[in-house]
Amino acid sequence: MNTDSGSAPPDTGTDFLYPFIDANETDAEALLADLRNSAQSKAAESVALRQASLQESAPLIETAAAEMARRFAAGGRLFCFGNGGSSTDASTLAELFARPPSGRPLPAWSLTADEAVLTALGNDVGFELVFARQLIARARPGDIVIAMSTSGNSADLVAGLTEAHRRGLCTIGFAGYDGGAFADHPDVDICLVVRSQSVHRIQESQALLGYQLWASVQAHEALQ
Repeated sequence: MNTDSGSAPPDTGTDFLYPFIDANETDAEALLADLRNSAQSKAAESVALRQASLQESAPLIETAAAEMARRFAAGGRLFCFGNGGSSTDASTLAELFARPPSGRPLPAWSLTADEAVLTALGNDVGFELVFARQLIARARPGDIVIAMSTSGNSADLVAGLTEAHRRGLCTIGFAGYDGGAFADHPDVDICLVVRSQSVHRIQESQALLGYQLWASVQAHEALQ
C-alpha cells in the first residue's frame, strides 16, 4: 500500500478504522488484501472483546438476572431506553424479553418506541427528561429499567436511572469505555461495562451481554 504522507489527506480521525480508504492504491489485489485483513482483524478483535466482557460481567449478570427474575415473578415489568444506536439496541433487548424465541414472554417495553411521546416530551419539557417523565407516568415499585449507552454519560439516561431508583425500580446500566457516569453511580444498581474505546466493538459486546442477561433470567428458578 502506498502510504506517502506527502500526498495523504489530513487525518479525519477514522484512518485507524479504515486505513485503505484514503490510500493511493492502484493495485487491485493489494487493495483486496487490505480489505480482507481489515475485516479479519476487526472480527478477531470483536470476538476477543465479547469473550472478555462476558467473562468479566458474568457475576454481575447472574446477580441482575436473579433480581430481575424475582421481580418478573412478582409482576414487575421491564423498561429499556437509550440514545441513537443504543436506542435500537434497547428496543431489540425489550423485544427479546417480550417476544422470545423460546421460554416465557415477559412484560418489556422500549421507551423510544413511541415517537409521538418522545418528541412531545422533548419539545415540552426538554430532551434530558424524555425517559424520566415516562417513568413517572408508567413505572411502579418492583419494575426494572435498563439504560444502554456506549459512554455511560448521557444526561437523559442518568436522569431516567435516577428517577427509576427513586421510585423503587431495579436499575441496570450498560456502558463502554470506563463506565462513565454510570460506574459507581448511587442510582445504578448494576453496571455492565464493555472496556473498549470503539463504539462499534462496545455495541457488539453489549448485544451479547444483553442476550446472556435474557437467557439467565429465563433459566432462573423464580420463573419456573
